[in-house]
This record gives sequence, C-alpha cells and structure tokens, in this order.
Amino acid sequence: MRVLIIGGGVAGTVAALAAQRAGLEPELFEAYDHSAGLDHGVFLTVAVNGLDALRAVDAHHVALDAGFPTGRIRFQSGTGKHLGSMEIGPVLDDGTVTHTLRRSDLYGGLYDLVVKRGIPVHHGKRLTGAERLPGGGVRARFADGATADGAVLVGADGVHSVTRGLIDAAAPRPRYSGLGNTGGFAPAAGLDLDAAPGDYVMIWGRDCFFGYTIAPDGQVWWFANPPARHEPSREELRRLTGREIRDGLAARLAPDRAPGARIVAATAGEVGMTNLYDLPTVPTWHDGSMVVIGDAAHAVSPASGQGASLAAEDAVVLARCLRDLPTVPAALERYEALRRPRVERIVKWGARMNNTKKQGAVGRTLRDLALPVILRRADGPDAMAKMAWMYHHHIDWHANAAS
Repeated sequence: MRVLIIGGGVAGTVAALAAQRAGLEPELFEAYDHSAGLDHGVFLTVAVNGLDALRAVDAHHVALDAGFPTGRIRFQSGTGKHLGSMEIGPVLDDGTVTHTLRRSDLYGGLYDLVVKRGIPVHHGKRLTGAERLPGGGVRARFADGATADGAVLVGADGVHSVTRGLIDAAAPRPRYSGLGNTGGFAPAAGLDLDAAPGDYVMIWGRDCFFGYTIAPDGQVWWFANPPARHEPSREELRRLTGREIRDGLAARLAPDRAPGARIVAATAGEVGMTNLYDLPTVPTWHDGSMVVIGDAAHAVSPASGQGASLAAEDAVVLARCLRDLPTVPAALERYEALRRPRVERIVKWGARMNNTKKQGAVGRTLRDLALPVILRRADGPDAMAKMAWMYHHHIDWHANAAS
C-alpha cells in the first residue's frame, strides 16, 4: 500500500516511520528544501505520552538524546507574586519524564531517521490538489506540475493545511488566539535567575506572558506570547527585524518585577515572531482516501505542552489502522474514532490555559487571587492522578487496531 504523506514535521516524519514499520510503502512530500520545522519555533516539550508514541517506532531516542528532563513549572505574576507551582507531568514507572528540546533537533532528528531507513523524501512539493482515482486510491497534484498516486493521502501539513480544505471545502480555518509567539536563547551568566535547571518559570506579566527554563549547559531558553488584537499577516511578521521584536518585547516586559526584559536584552542571534493558532472542532477528518493528522486536524495551544506528542500519537495510531483494517475507508473511520475524543478534550483544556494570558486589569487581579488556590489543588499526587487520562496513554503497537 503506497502512502503519500504531505509535510515533514513531527506528524509527517513519524507517520512515515510508522507506516514503514506497519509494512506499508510511505513516501514523504515536503514543500520546502528541508523541513519547515527547522525555521519556525524555538523549542518545545515532548510529554511522556509523546515519548511513548515515539518509542513505538524506535524514535524516542531523538527526544531523549537531544533534550533534557523537565520537572516543575513555577508561576508568578508580573508584580513578583509567587502564584504556585506544579509538576509538568508524571514520572513513569521506568523513570521517563517530559523532555524539552530545540524544535530543530526534534524535526531534524526525525527527518534523519526517515532518510536513514530508506523512506523516499521529495522536496519542493507543495500540494495544490488531489482527486480520487476510479479504481480506488488518490492522485496528489503539486505546484510544480508533478503528480503522485497512492492508496491514501495523509495530510500532515500543519495548522494551515491544504489537505484539510481538499477533504472539506467548508472546513474551519485556524482560529487566531490573539497572541504572538517568539523566543530565543541567552546566557544565564549575570542574569541572577531564581530557577533550577530543567524547571520552567512562567510569568503572567502586565502586558505579556513570558516563560523560561535553564538548560543543563547554563543557557536560558525563553519564549514570550505578546497579545495583539489585530492578527498580523505572514508578510507583516516576516518584515519584523530581530531588533524590532526584541525592543518591542523589552518595552512590554519592562514594567514587570521579573527578569524577562533582562533575558531578552541578553539574547544574541536572530529571533522571529509567529501567530498562535488553534482549531475549533474540524467536522471532517477524512473522505475515504485522504485524512488529516496532527495540527492539520487539531491544532492545540502550546500552553498544553501536547502539540508534538499528539502528532506522534496520531501518526502511530493511523499506521496501525491502515495495517489492521481491511480497506482504507474502514481504516480512516477507525483512526478517527480512536483519536477524536482524546484530542478534542486536550484542545479544550489547552484553550482554557491560553485564555489566561490575555487578561485586562480586572482579569489579572481575579486571576492572581484564584490561581494560588487552583495551583495548590493541582500540585500533588491526587491532582496528577486526575490527569492520567492525558499522560498515561500507551499505544500497544502489536495489538490489533480493529478490536
């Protein structure tokens, strides 16, 4: 069975690895010269459920080798008030914990595995159309005029997915969160930061949400989510220089009793800005010959820490369904039935977390009063047990997906 996979991010590369392990014939089509993930974003977390999914295709070492263990999140207000702390995720029985790593290391490491395992990769292939073939299967059309035929087309092409629109012309567009996303790396020396290596500090500033962690080598990894009511276009964001972004952030962070402004000022190298999006419920995930996975089906807020992990889960579950169900349409139906309830629950959870980042003065006051109580309840074995549905998610590769 030839599987056409569109997109070389986490969802696409893991889909290729999983399809090969399932005995299928995957081919990866990437619009860019290399993975788009190498140019967007700074770093991310892979939760224990994501590591479990990667382990199913023997790719978990990519995250473990390139990343570092991540333990707790400490929260504070822009006024310097400590709001509480909580574990980022559980410690599994085998000692596995959430890991933080550079986005480029995850994308690049998975891409290298795809190439090493002999899976064909085609660059410069931007999907523009697709059609069902009379005898079954699908034909993909690309901007350069090339075509490719396969039994199924897997859209792992991100939140702005072309595949999603080809499956359903009325599919919802990504929902702008009202927040931007930027980040960088700075030396910790001289910044006098009160944080243990591997732990996160999250600051609800007056004008901007800011977070950072300290890597084992002493470098500060940081991100910021400046709010903007107007959704900047991609062209507007591309025109922003690194200096403009840093200066704008410094002005937003200056009023806070927190190290954000100093960390940004100490950052060397280029920084970029993107918009944060999520997706409301996508009614149609497949049409019997094409299917969407990862952010193309359910873009979740970065506040959840689950984007990469859910993408990896999707890819592994889809490969099992294609392996075990008698027809492609039946496999896609089963995939959706297995995945939709879980991912939509996490999308809703992440959206609630994201909304706390863009409060007005009254909202900030209420939030700072409520969060210490909420976080005290959230920090402990009982609270972590209530989150087991998210983290303790195991994919049994050898089990029959049809049952």
